[in-house]
Amino acid sequence: MSFISLIVKPLAYLGLPSYLLHRLSQSSPLTRYYICNFLYLCSISFCSSLGFSSAVPLSLMGRRYDVNYVVARTFYAIFSRLSGVRIVVEGEEHLQMRPCVLIGNHQSMIDILCLGSMFPTGTRIMVKKSLKYIPLFGLFLQAGGAVFIDRGNSAVAVQSLQAAGEELKKRHTSIWVFPEGTRTSRPYHDIRPFKKGAFHLAIQAGLPIVPVVAENYWNIYHKGVFNPGTFKLRVLPPISTDGMTAADAGDLAVRIREQMLQALREISDPNAPPPPATPSETSPLSQVKKGIPVETPSILKGTTPNPSAVDVAAPQPRDVPEERPVTPQSEVISEGSVRRSENDTEEDEGMVLVGLPR
Repeated sequence: MSFISLIVKPLAYLGLPSYLLHRLSQSSPLTRYYICNFLYLCSISFCSSLGFSSAVPLSLMGRRYDVNYVVARTFYAIFSRLSGVRIVVEGEEHLQMRPCVLIGNHQSMIDILCLGSMFPTGTRIMVKKSLKYIPLFGLFLQAGGAVFIDRGNSAVAVQSLQAAGEELKKRHTSIWVFPEGTRTSRPYHDIRPFKKGAFHLAIQAGLPIVPVVAENYWNIYHKGVFNPGTFKLRVLPPISTDGMTAADAGDLAVRIREQMLQALREISDPNAPPPPATPSETSPLSQVKKGIPVETPSILKGTTPNPSAVDVAAPQPRDVPEERPVTPQSEVISEGSVRRSENDTEEDEGMVLVGLPR
């Protein structure tokens, strides 16, 4: 009797709240949005605690960097059932490459669910230093060997990148980075320009880069909306960095972004609205190249404006200031200031992991 009660009582205690939440989530889309966000926080807190507690036994087994794998896969198993969101992974065979630098497009907090659907073993994550102080979640990050980047101090960020590259080769582990540096949640399919931190890391360590593209899931999740559904995650073939130098990081970032953007448009909803036109696309020169007729100003057609309609003022004499020698900007340093090191990187090198719901 006591054994049966041990099984029945927890089910009774959990069954009623689960049923009530399920019924409430069907009452309105906005109610479902807040309930799913609440379940998200509960799931991530539970999995973070699980990761922290499992770090000790995994470390004793020599598998410390599998903590992220355990947490990510557990989170997907729990929250995908609670939310009704499923992910189909394409090209999963490319995840066998190790060590490597894994990069992905960053849309929202649902990206943690994306990681859970495909996160490989022996993989660490690169995050901004502020996440280290989030209760439970920060403990899990430290236990899993996360690489923390101080984005406010470029010199320290460079040192962290160099140390991370050496550690990856030594431990034969991979690392996950979101190179956009911030979220890109839009109804149309787009990826922001990449920061170069992940690419410097891959080149310095001589590691291949494995791009991972998540379908635009705007119709499933954005502010005020949290619908059940299924979307795709495509893993692209590894890209070698052999023979590259730091000078190649910028071109490499642009090239890989173009490949990921093309894959994003291939796997996402073809009926989504097009991205808005940029100023360069609406310029007269751009319109001429596209064959769009552009009205030519009358002054360019050979017509002369009416002189009587033009108010021509006589030039007024002006005081010409005395010329002074110009001091190069790099030589002007105020007292107490510090020169920027030649190794300083951009302020934000794309070390941002998904955060809490907004």
